[in-house]
Amino acid sequence: MRRGQLQAAEAACRALLATAPGDADALHLLGLVRKQAGDLDQAESLLRSSVEAAPDRAEYHANLGNLLRSRGRIADAELAYRMALQLAPQLRTARLGLARLLSDASLHVAAAGEAQQLLAADARDAEAWSALGVALRGQGRHAEAESAYRKALEIAPGYAAARHNLGALLSQQQRAEEALTELDRAAGAGLGGREIAFNRGRALADLSRFDEAERSYLAALAADSAHLESQVALAKLRYMRGDRDFAREFQRGEQARPRDVRLRMAHGQVLRQAGNAVAAERILRDVLRSEGFIPEVASALAIVLHEQGRLTEAATEARAARDAKPESAALDEALVGVLLTQGEPEECLALVRRQRELAPLDQRWIAYEATALRLQGDDEYLRLYDYARFVQPFELEPPAGWASIEAFNQDLIEVLLRLHRFQSHPLDQSLRLGTQTPRSLLVEADPVIRTFLKAIETPIAAYRAAIGQDPRHPLTVRNAGASQLVGCWSVRLQRGGYHVNHTHPAGWISSAYYVEVPPEVADETAQSGWIKFGEPGLPVPGASPERLVQPKPGRLVLFPSYMWHGTTPITGDQPRMTVAFDVVPNPQPR
Repeated sequence: MRRGQLQAAEAACRALLATAPGDADALHLLGLVRKQAGDLDQAESLLRSSVEAAPDRAEYHANLGNLLRSRGRIADAELAYRMALQLAPQLRTARLGLARLLSDASLHVAAAGEAQQLLAADARDAEAWSALGVALRGQGRHAEAESAYRKALEIAPGYAAARHNLGALLSQQQRAEEALTELDRAAGAGLGGREIAFNRGRALADLSRFDEAERSYLAALAADSAHLESQVALAKLRYMRGDRDFAREFQRGEQARPRDVRLRMAHGQVLRQAGNAVAAERILRDVLRSEGFIPEVASALAIVLHEQGRLTEAATEARAARDAKPESAALDEALVGVLLTQGEPEECLALVRRQRELAPLDQRWIAYEATALRLQGDDEYLRLYDYARFVQPFELEPPAGWASIEAFNQDLIEVLLRLHRFQSHPLDQSLRLGTQTPRSLLVEADPVIRTFLKAIETPIAAYRAAIGQDPRHPLTVRNAGASQLVGCWSVRLQRGGYHVNHTHPAGWISSAYYVEVPPEVADETAQSGWIKFGEPGLPVPGASPERLVQPKPGRLVLFPSYMWHGTTPITGDQPRMTVAFDVVPNPQPR
């Protein structure tokens, strides 16, 4: 079996079982052979038989756990691992499998605990370091996860899985050059499959190597045509490249996995985001007809209907979905949107305040609460949407080495134009009729961009000083200690371009810096291309914009991330280029 001679290994096991049918070792070994051969049903049956024949053999339970984990049977696998550890607390394979399983189940704190137990027994266990890295990454502790992966590779430089995990983390952080180095080394060590191809595609897209990125995503889909992340990433990339048939790979995936609900929902989602509500509705209704009522699908259908203005149908689907799964934030959000459009703030507030308790930093729920309070005429709305206090424009000073802000902006324009390589706007952002830079400007090394990031520190500090600190206010309660940028990107609007009204759910303070504006923004009557505040991102009767700010080159506008904001369209041929970023408080030490 270890040599890969599976037929000979199976023949030897079956010869033994012919004379000793209940031999636990032979049953177990044959189960492992059938697992390697890909016959998972028979493998599971044989491994269970071996456990029944020798229930005190901890390694049998651990191997059964490994098989069940590979089949996605989380609860069954956990039971097998814990039984193994009950029999033999020091059994490394069982604890390592349990650590990996807990990460699979998004129980990352518990997974880290299991990995740390392994490391307490052997600090040079490279697999345990890698498992710890996975658990830390799942908690958002990216710097610590990177250190864990690098420790694994220091111990075992040829450990391809740890190399891939490090590359995937770097790719997630948009450190694309470093990510590609690690991923290519993992591939060179013999690692293949959909995950490495997907992560290479993501890194290549960030570097604007779009043809290579498409090929890498297609390689991931060749390994698994229903791989959801690759399907979505490829569709988004093709859409921004101007490909009219951007979602075609979904059809191949659905042919291979016709009952994959998540895949079909994602197909509908990207079509809805591209403005094809009719096709999105057809896909979602087909899922409901073929698979029966599924709350998430009904909620997605409610959003499609809501966006088409079919409010009665949307309300029916949203209520049914939420009633079936009242613990889901996503289903609450779909119903909240319908309630606000219907002008029903009381029921809306009950849903929103529950979610605010569960996720107090999620800026969406503050925005929804403010909108419901506005419909009620509640003064608390004015405290949340205090435009005079919280929407503040700053005129950026020219950085050292530039005679004027105009000269600096001209250099910044040249740098940003090299990064605006797409033909169309992202599918899942607020931008319409324009382009956005592929990755965060925070990871760009260009000295002009680094100078800009340094220059905005002064107005951010001034804004924080001006808003003060009030523990009863969701914006100012967080105004303590240092802060950091968590995203930075550039947008270039073309003729007719604008931003739909939106919030930044993961932000705290958001922004718009004007690098280049068309002459039409000077018209204070038309207000083309101006940033507007207060109008929700969904139709709400009577909730029109309450504050507009005129763009000017060199002007930086700072405001709460929970505040609804968008722009009026530009109408001429000259573009409007901005840089935007989000600020959040530094996390508290653990």
